[in-house]
Amino acid sequence: MDVRLSAEQRALREAAARLVDDHAPGSVADLDDAARTARLEAALTGSGWRELRVPDPDAPARPLASAVETAIVAEELGRGPADASFLGPTLAAELRRRAGTDPAATLETVLLRPDLSGLVVIEDGQAHCSGVAIDARGATAALALVRTGHGYDLARVPVRDASPGRDLTRPAAVVEDAAAERPPGTTRGPLTAEDVEAWSAFALALTCADLVGTMRGAIDLARGYAGVRHQYGVAIGTFQSVQHMLADAFVSMEGSGSVTRHAAWAADTLPAGEALAAAAVAKAYCARAAREVCETAIQVHGGIGMTWECLAHVHLRRALLSTRVLGDAGVNLARVVAHRKIGGLHDGLR
Repeated sequence: MDVRLSAEQRALREAAARLVDDHAPGSVADLDDAARTARLEAALTGSGWRELRVPDPDAPARPLASAVETAIVAEELGRGPADASFLGPTLAAELRRRAGTDPAATLETVLLRPDLSGLVVIEDGQAHCSGVAIDARGATAALALVRTGHGYDLARVPVRDASPGRDLTRPAAVVEDAAAERPPGTTRGPLTAEDVEAWSAFALALTCADLVGTMRGAIDLARGYAGVRHQYGVAIGTFQSVQHMLADAFVSMEGSGSVTRHAAWAADTLPAGEALAAAAVAKAYCARAAREVCETAIQVHGGIGMTWECLAHVHLRRALLSTRVLGDAGVNLARVVAHRKIGGLHDGLR
């Protein structure tokens, strides 16, 4: 794998960074600025980045953009932290592409189990389902799976009343006993278990990219504060203790970026099982690192970091939600153990 970004990928990162710098919230109060949120939403819609994983018209089995390129956008939006939906709609578009279903006419997300550890799977013949529609700002429906005798079909449930919870930047909607329907326009047979594994590998890689961006944004915020906050007549950024904390956070963030880039590359390149194992390793690493990094950012801010007005806690709250999406460190380490069949324990850890 070549870890260097191409000229086109660097340009994509720069464009995503400009969008974030121009429209993402610069304070907690900005989260209530409806006009700013509308401008961000319009800019993201106009960019077409939610459609990066729809089928390529010249090769329908292939998406328009690679997982690495999609992860670049996710990372920059996480750095913001951008309060517009991207993760959910992108995962829904990837699920539709793999199912051979026409792209959605309206904004969609995905429906996860109540603990967020995986997609909701409905047994064939079951008419209703419950779960959590993540990243549901503006979404009218969420996708789940229906288990059949031949594999998995897509199911679509309505979404309404999305509201902020742990993550103030990405509202979620609780779906309770909603009627599920099969989306029209499917051009291929049911999804196989391998298709679901491949989707999961991509979803984990994209969630890791969001965590890397969230860490980067938290470090940037803490570093900026350390340069302007003075104690004893000097900036606190000159204190070795603060420098060491930020250096350790930076190393954790860079390590997370490396494993995430490998997971994104693997999602398009390796067999589904190997790609899922690589993504699970990345999620376990990023989940542990993100909380420590974001808590370090709060600690650098001192007392103000514990207040509602400080943006540092918004990064932490975003990281806490992304950590749970498709499983935390423990869930994903269990996936690695199951894949590698380590010590004969895998049967009990599925």
